[in-house]
Amino acid sequence: MTTTIDGSASALEPLFAFLSYALIQAESAVYKIPGSHVIARYVKSSHQNDPGRTVLEILLALFAIRTLLQSRTRADNGEKHFIQFSEKEVDELVDEWTPEPLGAPLTPEEQSDLASVPVVSGANGPRPKLANTGKQVLNLASYNFTGLAGNETINVRAIETLRKYGVGSCDVHMDLERDIADFLGTEASILYSQGFSTIPCVISAFAKRGDIIVADRGVNFAIQKGLQISRSTVRWFDHNDLKSLEDVLLSVEKERRKRRGTSSQDDSLSPRVSLRKDGAMVDLPELIELKHKYKYRLILDESISFGTVGRTGRGLTELYNVPATQIDMIVGSVANGLNSSGGFCAGSRIVVDHQRINGTSFVFSAAVPALLAVSASEGINILRNTPSILSTLQENVRAIRAVLDRVEAITIPSHAASPIIHIHLRSSAPAASVSAKPSNPATPAPREAPSFDIVGEERLLQDIVDEALAQGVWTTRARRLRGQELVDARPSIRLAVTAALSRKECERAAGVIKAAVVKVLAKRK
Repeated sequence: MTTTIDGSASALEPLFAFLSYALIQAESAVYKIPGSHVIARYVKSSHQNDPGRTVLEILLALFAIRTLLQSRTRADNGEKHFIQFSEKEVDELVDEWTPEPLGAPLTPEEQSDLASVPVVSGANGPRPKLANTGKQVLNLASYNFTGLAGNETINVRAIETLRKYGVGSCDVHMDLERDIADFLGTEASILYSQGFSTIPCVISAFAKRGDIIVADRGVNFAIQKGLQISRSTVRWFDHNDLKSLEDVLLSVEKERRKRRGTSSQDDSLSPRVSLRKDGAMVDLPELIELKHKYKYRLILDESISFGTVGRTGRGLTELYNVPATQIDMIVGSVANGLNSSGGFCAGSRIVVDHQRINGTSFVFSAAVPALLAVSASEGINILRNTPSILSTLQENVRAIRAVLDRVEAITIPSHAASPIIHIHLRSSAPAASVSAKPSNPATPAPREAPSFDIVGEERLLQDIVDEALAQGVWTTRARRLRGQELVDARPSIRLAVTAALSRKECERAAGVIKAAVVKVLAKRK
């Protein structure tokens, strides 16, 4: 019996040797294929002495391949799974179908607001013509601060660019970035395709969970969104109150020392300050002193002041004679200041390069059309070479304020140099007593928040707007996202002063608004 088994084994030895040689040759041939070593390592690590697992993975791979190769539709099977309808049945189904509304129906207040919006016939400008009356009005509602809308030089350059480049991105966008940086006096700038998304993107690119942001309670809705998506810890100071700001900075410093045991020289929490909303302007030199004293990074929102404030429109830095390099990030609007589109952030080259990689609104959006980039660059050239535009704008602001500041029934919170003028109704209620306790920096609401009737004041303000429009002056109420902002802003009329009107026209417009205020409020009594 033993002899028989030994004989059989000896007879099979050539076969085993051949199989071993074939396996070695096959393994050698497979390893010559690029990437085969990676697959071999994966198979060995995946097997893990468990053949069942390997079989399961092979079956899954075969199923995936079969799914990819099979027909995408069932039409290849003679359309036997489709239901055939006659033309009459199709028409009946279409007639019976009622599409779902894309949005919620308008409330009566929203319908009233929509009906109150004037319709312009022809081009919009400083003296547009209304479609319903055919009457020409003075425009204090549009953001045409410097009067660049409809500028013939800009129109010609925009048409030339459109014919040359179409609407795609090209070198003119980098030219605009260089023009903005050179205009402001910073190392570099980055251009965003939408003004609203600029400041949220900048904040979220530099702040994250665990960082501390110190923000003005009056920041606009775009900044509020940036604070939310950054997931940082936010500490609030009273609107435009630098004493409140310093108190908050001190409290944050005490918290940090207590929690981490670090000195004031440690900036690991990377705190930042963001500002601006209603036409009020911060005392920039004092703000920069606090920035250096407490070693904070400063983000300054100049969505309105860029292109409108200062001798040549460079904004708060020019108004207060402060070098732009003293501010870490200056965020502005190309749409508001230059009548184009988009926004920008100017600062050091490191700050700009960081946003090109981490700025979501920059990475995941298309560039503005080339013609708008050229229009903005041309607007900067006009502001450089024609400083009289800003002089005229400031004269018009002073002319309007000279009339409205004397109206006892209203208050104006806006800075004297701001081309945006907000008008509030003066409250008849007694002034609230000022609390000695500071506001809680952990909440956006101030301790002694003013009370006001939103619905009642908006109704009165709209009556004033309608009365002024009937007399040939187009203004508007400041539109708010009620229920979405952190703190509801007080209703106001918003005037957008423009250099395209003469001083006499601005004085006449202010007189009309004054008379409208007096007339409407007299009816209420």
